[in-house]
Amino acid sequence: MKAVNRLLLLWLCTLVQEWTSCMCEEVSSSPTSVNPCCYYPCQNRGICVRYGLDQYQCDCTRTGYYGENCTIPEFWSRVCEFVKPSPDTIHYILTHFYWIWSLINKTFLRDWLMYKVLTVRADLIPSPPTYNSKYGYLNWESYYNSSYYTRILPPVPLDCPTPMGTKGKMELPEPKLLVEKFLLRREFRPDPQGTNLMFAFFAQHFTHQFFKTHNRMGRGFTRGLGHGVDAGHIYGDNLARQLKLRLHKDGKMKYQMINGEMYPPTVLETNVSMNYHESVPPEKQMAIGQEVFGLLPGLSMYATLWLREHNRVCDILKKEHPTWGDEQLFQTTRLIIIGETIRIVIEDYVQHLSGYQLKLKFDPALLFNSQFQYQNRIALEFNQLYHWHPLMPNSFFIDGTEISYNDFMFNTSILTHYGVEKLVQAFSNQAAGQIGGAQNLPHIVAGVAEGIIKESRQLRLQPFNEYRKRFNLNPYRSFNEFTADKEIARELEELYGDIDAMEFYPGLLVEKTRPGAIFGESMVEMGAPFSLKGLLGNPICSPEYWKPSTFGGHTGFDIVNSATLKRLVCLNTKRCPYVSFHVPPPDYEHKNSGDSHAEL
Repeated sequence: MKAVNRLLLLWLCTLVQEWTSCMCEEVSSSPTSVNPCCYYPCQNRGICVRYGLDQYQCDCTRTGYYGENCTIPEFWSRVCEFVKPSPDTIHYILTHFYWIWSLINKTFLRDWLMYKVLTVRADLIPSPPTYNSKYGYLNWESYYNSSYYTRILPPVPLDCPTPMGTKGKMELPEPKLLVEKFLLRREFRPDPQGTNLMFAFFAQHFTHQFFKTHNRMGRGFTRGLGHGVDAGHIYGDNLARQLKLRLHKDGKMKYQMINGEMYPPTVLETNVSMNYHESVPPEKQMAIGQEVFGLLPGLSMYATLWLREHNRVCDILKKEHPTWGDEQLFQTTRLIIIGETIRIVIEDYVQHLSGYQLKLKFDPALLFNSQFQYQNRIALEFNQLYHWHPLMPNSFFIDGTEISYNDFMFNTSILTHYGVEKLVQAFSNQAAGQIGGAQNLPHIVAGVAEGIIKESRQLRLQPFNEYRKRFNLNPYRSFNEFTADKEIARELEELYGDIDAMEFYPGLLVEKTRPGAIFGESMVEMGAPFSLKGLLGNPICSPEYWKPSTFGGHTGFDIVNSATLKRLVCLNTKRCPYVSFHVPPPDYEHKNSGDSHAEL
């Protein structure tokens, strides 16, 4: 009996040991609790709030949806979902049916449709700002500290299983590999919309007044005091730089005369710091509001045009207001220049980019009866999105001469040798590249693209599909749906493992383009809200500012209200060249581009 008891006791001890060992293995092999917000469970702009270790709640307040994950539409949301056409359908309607739109553009419907375009787009951008790169939740610092770029979506939580949340591989592909495989140009592919280099340089020139990453502080910081169109690329982004560039007489900016024409002054004359290659002597370095604009003659050309326009407007205001001093003439002219810029961007630049048959209109009064907030903060995603380097060609053709990048960059003599008219003519005639559709990035900026991808990882941008959902687009279900190229789709799946792990910037450039368009659906649907909110959120567009007295009276107001790209060029050159954001049509006769100042 004692032997049986001993055997029974031994069996029990063994059983306990095996059970204990098994439990220990289970505990040691079980994964730590995953942050449930890493799954992005909250839909339709719901906010994920984590509780405990593995619990969450979705805040569906004012989303139009309810339920555990904000997926059940309320009545009016259900109605809107039923009747609202897809973004591609809306785009098709707006870009086709020329004869119908030519009639609509002459009626009150144009104003109503423009109002809808502005409000629907702008409502997608939160105001006041929400997140920044330090905080993934709302707090006072995100609102108050304007040295940060704001963010539309919070960063990917630090404790997620994979870099993009829970989907995809444990390690993302090397940026250099992504650029070489999917972004670098094999053969120059011109934009099918007919976009030219005049557009490409305008895009770069215009955006550098509000994209000013403060690298020394960190990639999520901006060193600009303003977060919108402030003409800081013309006047400098701080008062000290502005004062060095000003003539301090009659409101004008400093300048130099070369071959009887006005150009920006030299660095020697102004003592303004500029980023030139060391091989460029100081007497050849032009002093411009934005310190990097000596990089390309196309940027210096636009800087010259705006310098001439500023001083031209000063002369007009001086005649109208002989009692005004230098400061009032300068400040009022700056407001006029900002107004001209916004009008040109909406009615020329965005009009061309959109391809719409609806004739876009810059009229701030359209929004005066709506609850529109006149403030803006530049978003990190907007900064990432606007890297449109595929626009650049392989070389430049000016007055019958082909110029390589090595001879083009930092070469101010190109501007002064050929003159503004010949550069405008050349850039208006040369096609720019298609931005979307993959494999059209010039090799010379490969390092820039790698840096953008590295930056997005450092700042933990959410996956491309999460941004599509945020801007009311359906997420892609596969790489084959995302791109029309089956080989690219296969390689992307091999590298990322899951379409829901696709990164933001590569996604924008590789996504299949709309038929005959410069880029894909996502670039338009995400970029347009940022752009229109930033333009119409400018203080000069508010009811308090938008009146003749702000611009020195009706004469100054008329300058703003009549601004076009063609007027900017032709009122500041001796001869009016062909000027457009579109390459000339096949039947265009260059004799039509002669002396056309009378038409202005």
